[in-house]
Amino acid sequence: MKIVIAGACDIGIYLATLLSHSHENITLIDEDEERLGRMDAEADLMTLQASPSSIKTLKEANAGDADLFIAVTADQHLNLNICMIAKALGAKKTVAKIDDVELTEPGVAELFERLGVSSLIVPETLAATDIINGLKMSWVRQRWDVHNGALVMLGIKLREGCEILNQPLKQLCGPDDPYHVVAIKRGYETIIPGGNDELKLYDLAYFMTTRQYIPYIRKIVGKEHYVDVKNVVFMGGGNSCVRAVKNIPSYMEAKIIEKDEERCEELNDLLEEDKALVIHGDGRDIQLLNEEGIMNTQAFVALTSNTETNILACLTAKRLGVRKTVAMVENMDYVSMADSLDIGTIVNKKDIAASHIYQMMLDADVSNVRFLTMANADVAEFTAQPGSKVTKKRVFELGLPRGVTIGGLVRKDVGILVSGGTQIEAGDSVMVFCHNTNMQQLGKFFN
Repeated sequence: MKIVIAGACDIGIYLATLLSHSHENITLIDEDEERLGRMDAEADLMTLQASPSSIKTLKEANAGDADLFIAVTADQHLNLNICMIAKALGAKKTVAKIDDVELTEPGVAELFERLGVSSLIVPETLAATDIINGLKMSWVRQRWDVHNGALVMLGIKLREGCEILNQPLKQLCGPDDPYHVVAIKRGYETIIPGGNDELKLYDLAYFMTTRQYIPYIRKIVGKEHYVDVKNVVFMGGGNSCVRAVKNIPSYMEAKIIEKDEERCEELNDLLEEDKALVIHGDGRDIQLLNEEGIMNTQAFVALTSNTETNILACLTAKRLGVRKTVAMVENMDYVSMADSLDIGTIVNKKDIAASHIYQMMLDADVSNVRFLTMANADVAEFTAQPGSKVTKKRVFELGLPRGVTIGGLVRKDVGILVSGGTQIEAGDSVMVFCHNTNMQQLGKFFN
């Protein structure tokens, strides 16, 4: 597949490296030599130092022959314009990173699609959704709803009190049980488990279940005593914070601590009075945190542009008694460290944006892709096509690649957990988890 990426900023660099490791034909365009120089020397791709706004540049990059043209420069207007040009030149699909969430509203997005922009992504909005999902369930590291909650994936840190430790999964996750364990992060190791695997203390386990059994999962992992979040402190009043606060559940009260006085004034204008109290100060200041009632706060969310600051602030909040912490960790090198420090929920905008873009390059009908950053695993929602391989045999007979498991499916809006004897039908939306497997290979089972 030929992919052209315009913009060697953080998301562009991350995507180019990720896709090059999948052996795609990648061309990365940027006019800044220093940014292009940040590319991993091991990445197998072409770089073009030139302005992506130039039609001559786009032609030189063979954008017209691209299966996917991705515009992720810092300028949303440039991204929209060059996507339109690339589409006019012949690119099959285009995706533009934007900042203005209003452009994604019904009717507006369709207009841009007619103009040649196949998809719009707003990383801050995607991040805000992950933040809110993390706050809604204080005992969960990560939550992902499929088909409006017909299936739910929960990433949970297992601690003392968990009832299902040290038992073979084949005794816990049978065909009639209300959950499946689909991935395990243990230290630096990722496990796509089989029936003989066991859950261990301090594992980060990913459960697939249905919404009605969430209380049951909470009980067996020993998290019933976790207090639900009603008060939350945000540190860093950037766009991700604003979008999270605007969509925060009505039963939660929020405070925003922001160092920049001018930004505090902007936040007061951007947010309604009943949405959040804006405080000028440093979220790492213990005296300030105590003055603002950190002892009675159930969640602390660090969203500054500095990864180290966010990690340090979350550690401080935990030391002061806050159970639920969320950190924006944009430097991928710090993800494992944040996990080892027990930070809690980790949000990475590059990862989230890349997930949404990645699904566009898959040949199969894929409606959702997520990279499980903490577990170094991927999960995708494939639609089984009539006559496809997955519809001809039961799951245990399919010969799925090593490191792949099917967690569940949605059939006629009803979530169903999958076992070895399950027969997948055409039209089913199937949740596939994989580790060290090319997702395009999996698409062949569903086409």
